[in-house]
Amino acid sequence: MSIDSLRRSARATVSGLPCGFWWLWLSTLVNRTGAFVLTFLSLYLTQELGHSAWFAGLVVALHGLGGVAGSPLGGMLTDRWGRRPTMVSMHLAAAACAAALAYVTSAWAVATVVLLMGVAMQGVRPSINATIADMVPENDLRRAYALNYWALNLGFAIAALGGGAAVFLGYRTLFVVDAVATVLCALIVFLRLPETRPDARRDTAGEIVEEQRLSVLTVLRDAPFRTLVLLNLLVCLVFTAPWIGLPLSMAEQGLSTAAYGAVIAVNGVVIVAFQLLVNKVTDKRSPTMLLTVSSLLFAFGTGATALAGSPVAFAATVVVWTIGEMVHVPTNAAATARLAPEHARGRYQGVMGMSWAVAGFVAPILAGWVVDGPGPDVLWAACAVIGAVAAVGYTTRLRKALVDDEPIAIDPVHEDARPGDLPDQKPDLKPDLEDLRPGPASGPRPEPEPGPEDLTAGLEGPHGPNGPESGQGPGRRPAVSA
Repeated sequence: MSIDSLRRSARATVSGLPCGFWWLWLSTLVNRTGAFVLTFLSLYLTQELGHSAWFAGLVVALHGLGGVAGSPLGGMLTDRWGRRPTMVSMHLAAAACAAALAYVTSAWAVATVVLLMGVAMQGVRPSINATIADMVPENDLRRAYALNYWALNLGFAIAALGGGAAVFLGYRTLFVVDAVATVLCALIVFLRLPETRPDARRDTAGEIVEEQRLSVLTVLRDAPFRTLVLLNLLVCLVFTAPWIGLPLSMAEQGLSTAAYGAVIAVNGVVIVAFQLLVNKVTDKRSPTMLLTVSSLLFAFGTGATALAGSPVAFAATVVVWTIGEMVHVPTNAAATARLAPEHARGRYQGVMGMSWAVAGFVAPILAGWVVDGPGPDVLWAACAVIGAVAAVGYTTRLRKALVDDEPIAIDPVHEDARPGDLPDQKPDLKPDLEDLRPGPASGPRPEPEPGPEDLTAGLEGPHGPNGPESGQGPGRRPAVSA
């Protein structure tokens, strides 16, 4: 492959997305580049403050527990308050927590701050995902989520490399840098990112139609989405297990901590180096097929860990499940956006985010218990089985719900007709939520920008001509899931 063809492929991967997306992408990169708290929290607690390893593990678990509450909270605020206010508020709250960690020393204070930080960090994610769904046409959603995920991992890689400065500057200084980077991220969102929450629907008389308010339980009444959440929870349990089980398995084989550091670094290197290529290969593929394949990659990669006995073999297993991660994360986010009604995108993303937070809290506890009891081989066998079960579930339970079909044409004369009454609509829609899903919102969508190279071109503030308008763009289905 020539240099020119590689250049054309890279341009095709990043082109055609709205300029607002690239400001969001930049804010993600800035935020994660300074993400030192999570990277060095356990070392800070044990080496700097002298707490036990047990307490350090408990505090990290509290961060995940905070995320369980923060994700639905962020989803609710995203839909009621707006995308941009939620992002700015949660980023500033996370920055305050990072700065506080540089000064508090008591066990209770540290635990409380980390818990609140978990709420804020997980609470911002529904607004980010909902913003991407608002401004990017549906046929480009998976690519947009993949690019944002790439920025997140690129930032983490930079943060890990910069962590060597802890030797000279100290952990507290790094936490202050984390706070500053998060504030800068909030400023980028506030100054350059437009509000993308769809305008309220209006009836034929021009009066605002009040949407039914949705709770977490109401969202989970959506049967296909509930299935997607439960299957994602299974995949997340498998994905989280290696971060606890892998170092213990390698230690049992007599391998050093340095060997584990090199092996787990493969995860970040593969994502940073190959996320764009994986996105190019998987673009326009069936979401059901991609979710199935990613689950099988998780199952095979984690299951094969039981057979590994050298750093190279362990690294090979990491490569396998990392490819599964690169396929699964953007595809799952795009599937969530596809199933969500336009006025409830934040809540749907919040419930989905809660499945990640639950897995982040439960999986380390379960993995540690299994390794201490039956042993690491049982852990990896269980991961393989759970991944395979998830793959079967995606294939058998979500094929119709996530089918890539043509946009449904809505006749304005019959806009109040029930789904199935119109000749071009499919009759097998969910009856319990069909009245909650609005029709297409009015208003033009922005013209796609050529890519990140035009990031600063033509902008006139957060609501300038390049800011996305509310409504559904080319390829966007009405907010009714099939």
